[in-house]
Formats: sequence, structure tokens, C-alpha cells
Amino acid sequence: MVHSGSPPDPWIKTPLMESANLSQAAGCRIFLKLENLQPSGSFKIRGIGNLLRYHLESHATPHLIHFYCSSGGNAGLACVTAALALNRPATVVVPLSTKGDMIAKIMTAGACEVIQIGKNWHEADTYLRETLLAKDKAGVYVPPFDHPEIWNGNSSLIDEVAEQLKEQGEDGADVVVCSVGGGGLLSGILQGLGRSDWGKHCKVLALETQGADSLHQSLLREEVVTLPSITSIATTLGATRVAQTAFDLARKFQVKSAVLSDAEAAMGCWRLADDERIIVEPACGVNAAVCYGGRLKKLLPDLTPESKVVIVVCGGSSVGLSTLVEYRAKYGWVEQETTQDPEVPSTLSAPNGANGHSQ
Repeated sequence: MVHSGSPPDPWIKTPLMESANLSQAAGCRIFLKLENLQPSGSFKIRGIGNLLRYHLESHATPHLIHFYCSSGGNAGLACVTAALALNRPATVVVPLSTKGDMIAKIMTAGACEVIQIGKNWHEADTYLRETLLAKDKAGVYVPPFDHPEIWNGNSSLIDEVAEQLKEQGEDGADVVVCSVGGGGLLSGILQGLGRSDWGKHCKVLALETQGADSLHQSLLREEVVTLPSITSIATTLGATRVAQTAFDLARKFQVKSAVLSDAEAAMGCWRLADDERIIVEPACGVNAAVCYGGRLKKLLPDLTPESKVVIVVCGGSSVGLSTLVEYRAKYGWVEQETTQDPEVPSTLSAPNGANGHSQ
């Protein structure tokens, strides 16, 4: 809620759409929270935009602030988009693994500068904090996921879902599905559910991909662990260490954690494109993937045809049509492991075994 005289929200209220195609595929009622429609292309602008607003409200000289964000891409894009909306400059530091088209998007969004350095996000972040911020007294650090104001901003997603379900005549959801990188989105979702009337009865399914599963590994070992590296194609889930708060909340709320393969995440991308004309990256495609081939009911066997499942279409700006074509060519064999439902449009267009793909 914005108070009088406060900076405006840089994010928008996104649609909540019940999907007939994904419901048919999953065997329950699937609602899509379309965060891909945010101004920055992902949910990231909720949390980061809220953090920027917090600094502008609490800083002694807000008109002098220059924001600095370290990111693999989407957080940086969100930071620049939000900073521009709030009339402040922003600089982004990305690792060498960030693709040129993402760098171009961040620059076009209005970044003062995009610096590419370091083998991974941790090295890029270290350079930002130890070198850039040390030279700028007006500089304000913007982490991509690990800050209470980021979690608070992300929790607005659940407030919207509650309002939108009520408008559609529904009394809450039974399950919320989201993907996990550093844990900023998960923390916000759990905070939002914690203050919702129906949240105490709502299950949360947290999804990761193999090679980017820091939360899952931490829950298995009952302590936060650091992955040696990120080996998944879902690079925007590429936090080698999940936030402590996300880990603690996941245990408190008994979050169901699951890990899918890169092939399944890629399948989720092309299936979502075919069924709903929505293009997302693997970090989001992993959420759609559970709707196909009985995966969701295997993870949550108590679901019924009337169960209401909200899938956070978290978005992402690092994929286009050419990437989806590459995914279908490389991972098309995964369709052989997916139950085929002729009533689901993407079944008919999927690159299944009949099209000559093999593992």
C-alpha cells in the first residue's frame, strides 16, 4: 500500500487466468499468475521495486541515490526498470555467463552502465560491492533476492491472488507452485500466505532444476549448503546458496520441494508456448512442466479435479523463439516420457518420438 507522498509502485497488478489447456493436462484446476507481464518481464520488479522505494523513503538524500545491482539478468533488468520509474539512475554488474541480448535489454531499459565481469554471480557481486560501491558515496546496493523489503514486495503477489480468486468466486487456492533460485520469491509467497485467511491450508510446491537445486539439497541435509557450481540451463535459478530465510520458512511451512531435469524444464517452455502463447525461460518452464505427464499428481497425490492450483508464471527475459526451437531439437526426446493427451493442443504439436527425436 502506497502512502500519501510515497514513491509509486514500479510494478503492476498482473492477471490471474484459469487455463483450460493446462487444467486438462494436469487433471485439476490450473490458474496462471502472469508475472511475465510485469514491466521488466518478471516478478523481480515486485521485490526489487519495493526495496528501491524503501531506500528512497528512508534515505537522507534520496535525490542523490544511485542504485547498483548485481544480477544474472532478470534482477538487473528489474532494478533498472524500477529505478527509471522512480527517476533514479542504476548500474548493473553481470557475470560473463550473461548473454549479449540480455545485456542489450538492460541497457535499452535505461541502465547507466552494464559491467560484465566474473565467472558467476558471486564474483560479479563481489566486484560491485568492493570496487564500485567503494567509489560512490551515493551508491546504494540492491541485492537480487536476499533482503526483507524484497520479500515484502514479493508477498504482494499473494495479496493479489487472494483478491482475484475472490473476484472469480473462489475461496482461496489449494496449492501454489513456484520455482526457487535464491529464495526471494518463495519467501514472499510464504509471508503472503502467512497473513491470508486460506494460506494456512495452502500447500506450496517449490521447484528447481538439477544442477541449480540449492534449496532441495539444503532441505535434504537439514542445513543451508552451497552448491559447488550451477550446471543447469536454468541459469536464472543459479544461486549456489539459497537465502537462510527462505530455507527457514520452507521448513516452517513444510514446503514440498522437487527437482526436475533441464529437459523437463525446456519441455515446459515449449508446451506453455503452444498451449497458452506464452514464452518463458526454463526457470519458469519448470513450473509449467509439472502440469504434463502426471507429474503434478505424482508430487501431490491428494489433488482432485476440483483442486485449485496457482502456478506463478514468473517470466524472464533470456529466451526467444530461436531458443525454444533449440530446446525442442535438443530435448524433444522427453516427450516420450510424457503421457499424451489428445485434448491438450501441445500434445499434437509436441516433438514426440514419432518426429524422430531420441535420447
